[in-house]
Amino acid sequence: MYKPHADFTPHRPVTFAQLQELMDQPVINAGLVDGPVLIDSFALIERKGGYFLRVRGKKGEEGIAPCAANAEIFYPILQKKLLPYFLGRDARDMEKIFREAFVNDLNYKMQGLPWWCSVAWTESALLDMLGKKAGRNVTELLGEGKRYRDELEMYVASGNRHTTPEEEVEVLQKRVDETGVRAIKFKLGGRMSRNADSIAGRTEGILHLARKHFGDDFIIHADGNGSFDAAKGIEVGKIAEGINAYFYEEPCPFDDLWDTKAVADGLDIPLAFGEQETSLRRFAWLIEHDGAQVLQPDIQYTGGFIQCIKVARMAEAAGKPVTPHVSGGWPSYNTLLYLAVIPNAGHYHEYKHFKGVEDSVPGGLKVKDGRVRIPGGKGLGLDLGFLDKSDARLIFEVRE
Repeated sequence: MYKPHADFTPHRPVTFAQLQELMDQPVINAGLVDGPVLIDSFALIERKGGYFLRVRGKKGEEGIAPCAANAEIFYPILQKKLLPYFLGRDARDMEKIFREAFVNDLNYKMQGLPWWCSVAWTESALLDMLGKKAGRNVTELLGEGKRYRDELEMYVASGNRHTTPEEEVEVLQKRVDETGVRAIKFKLGGRMSRNADSIAGRTEGILHLARKHFGDDFIIHADGNGSFDAAKGIEVGKIAEGINAYFYEEPCPFDDLWDTKAVADGLDIPLAFGEQETSLRRFAWLIEHDGAQVLQPDIQYTGGFIQCIKVARMAEAAGKPVTPHVSGGWPSYNTLLYLAVIPNAGHYHEYKHFKGVEDSVPGGLKVKDGRVRIPGGKGLGLDLGFLDKSDARLIFEVRE
């Protein structure tokens, strides 16, 4: 009989009213910053395919936050629908301003990744500015204002679905050898494929072969990326239980909360879910109804530190860990800071190379013996001086 890993504890009953109270609690410790810090301008800058949002205050304060590559597509919403609400306002009031911007001008009708990514980038730039103004790391401005950890234990994943089980094991073994991790994750099914496998027999084959190859003590995560309906999701989950997998991620489409809960109820293995979710109320539904045992907000997709910390608070009330989904490259950096400030961070977290980030973190950012340090420093703790170079390109600027 499958027994969940000791990292997981039984669900603690919690009501929606209790979760709503947690959603309503502020996140930013604005009192740590002498102010006001009035916003003068924003600019989106591109350099070598990377996008960065810069904010400047009326007294010369400055903050810069990395954005993801999809800023190239989403930036008109950032430029025209969000940033104008902040001009001339006190950056310390960002939580209030974000709420206003969401409901004004019918902006809530655009909610989804384009809106919430824009919120995340704006929030990150503002926090960088406030942290530098206060001479503090952004982790001191968030939640309880303390770090619960200064390093993380990582797992590696390949993201492949076109490989045979034998090829996939070889890919993962190479990444294990490079990083020293003791945990892996691989893909199941065909991604939003209505039960079709990417290669006939691959899902069951990779589950059995991975356990045989890596041994009984190795941590194995399995990710369905919405490939299955409830019946097939339970069938595959039983195989995952048979090889003693650690958790089973997103077996059903991300907007099908009904099938997701049905799979959770039909299995003993912890179900991980939430990487595409942007609604705090839907996260609350999942938590209240025990529709997922591991919550996976994305620091970018879900809307930044404020939103993701509220998800963590709700999850903690029900005794659930948070193992955030990790967007690769620059967005993965803020995930490290997020995991420093929540008490219920899961045990293992995905390593996606921190591509492009390493050279901008004083002291580097390297996984060694399966672990990575969580950086400090003022603001976000990044050195982005390369944006002053002549090959940096201004996409837009908005001023009061």
